Amino acid sequence: MKSTEIRELTDEELAQKLEDGRAELFNLRFQMATSQLDNTARVTAVKRDIARVQTEMRSRQIAAAKTAAAK
Repeated sequence: MKSTEIRELTDEELAQKLEDGRAELFNLRFQMATSQLDNTARVTAVKRDIARVQTEMRSRQIAAAKTAAAK
């Protein structure tokens, strides 16, 4: 998922994407431990997606705090 796509999501959708990403990462790690994982690059891609979502969530928190402090 690209950063531009993530910026277009609502807060609720971001939270859902984060939850889905963490669940997928758990499943991928489980598959890796049992030697059933075919595409090991998927683990890295999911980690990056999680990081992108967390970054966008944090930047929205900071922006909200700045607007609240400005009032």
